[in-house]
Amino acid sequence: MRRSAKTHATPKIDIHGVAARARVSIATVSRTINHVPTVDSQLAERVWKAVAELGYFPNTQARALVSGKSKLLGLIVSEITNPFFPELIQEFEQVAVEHGYEILIGSTNYETTKMELCARRMLERKVDGVAIMTFGIEDFLLDRFAVDNIPVVFIDPAPSRPLSSVLAVDYSAGINEGVQHLAVLGHRKIGFISGPLRLRSAESRKAAFLNCLKSAGIKVDLAWMIEGDHTLDGGRDAMQKILALKHLPTAIMCSNDMTAIGVQHALFEAGFKVPEDFSLIGFDDIHLAEYTIPPLTTVRMSCKDLAQNAVGALLSNLDPANIKAGATNKISTRLIVRQTTGLPKNALSDLNSKRPRR
Repeated sequence: MRRSAKTHATPKIDIHGVAARARVSIATVSRTINHVPTVDSQLAERVWKAVAELGYFPNTQARALVSGKSKLLGLIVSEITNPFFPELIQEFEQVAVEHGYEILIGSTNYETTKMELCARRMLERKVDGVAIMTFGIEDFLLDRFAVDNIPVVFIDPAPSRPLSSVLAVDYSAGINEGVQHLAVLGHRKIGFISGPLRLRSAESRKAAFLNCLKSAGIKVDLAWMIEGDHTLDGGRDAMQKILALKHLPTAIMCSNDMTAIGVQHALFEAGFKVPEDFSLIGFDDIHLAEYTIPPLTTVRMSCKDLAQNAVGALLSNLDPANIKAGATNKISTRLIVRQTTGLPKNALSDLNSKRPRR
C-alpha cells in the first residue's frame, strides 16, 4: 500500500510571526514598522532583521485603519507625455518612499474634467497630502482639498490657504544667465517661444525673459515673441512662423526643452544648422536634452529639488508642531551650456572685415 504524500502548507507570515522571530511583543513590531522613534534601537534592529528573514510585507491598509493615516501622498501633474514629468514623478516617489509613503499619481492634461477626477481619486483614497505640480494655478484643486483639510504644495505664487506651501521657482536667475550667455557671444536679435500663456509659469518665464533683455540693453522685437504650447509640435510650428518673417533673429530661447527640440526639428527641415545659423536655449534640462544632436543648451530646474521640497513641505504640514501657513520654498535655476549656442552667423567674417589692414 502506497503511503500518501504529506502536504505541508506554507505558514502565513504575519505580525505574530515577526514578533516570535524577533522575540519581542506585537506592539513593538507595530511601533517599529510605523517608525515610532521611541522604540529601543536594539529591539528595532531585531524586528527589521526578522522582517527581512521572513520576507514580511506590512499590511498598509490595516496600518492606515489603526493610525488614521493612509501613508499616501498624491502627485498631480499636467502632462504625463512630457518627459519632464516622468522624471519628476521618479524623484518624488523616491523621496516619498524614503519617508515611508507611497504615491498616487494623476495627470490633468490641462482639462477641468480630468482635474475633478484626479481630486476625486485622491479624496477617495484618503491621501495624507497632495503635491499639485501642474505649473499653473488650478483654484478648483486648491479649494477642493482645503475643504477636507488636506495639506497641499503647489508651484508658483497663488492665494494663501491653510495647510498650503509654495515652491517658488527662480525663473529669472537661469533665464538671465541664458540671455547674458547669448549677449556675450554677440547676439542682439533674440526671439522667445513661450508656453501657453494661460499658465502662470509660462507667463513668469516670458516676463523674466523680457526683463532680462531690458537689463542687457537688447531691444525686444514683438514679431519674435511667439506663444507655443510646450510640445514638440508647438515648437516646430512656432519656429516655422518665425522663419516666415522677413527679418530673422539669430538666437531663440524657449520656455521648455520640448519646445526647443521641436525648434531644432523645424530648423533641420528648413535646411538650417544649429548653432551655425541659429543659437538655441531650452528650459527644464530634461534627460533627453543631453542626447539631441547637437546637445541642447538649457536652463536647469532640478526635478530632485522640486521633489525634495514638495515632500518636505507636505510632511511639515502633516506635523501640527511644524505647520507654517503659506510657507515658501525657493527652487533655483541655472544655465547648462552644451552645443546649441555659438557666435551669430557671419560674426567672424564681420569681425575680420572691420580689422585694419596692414
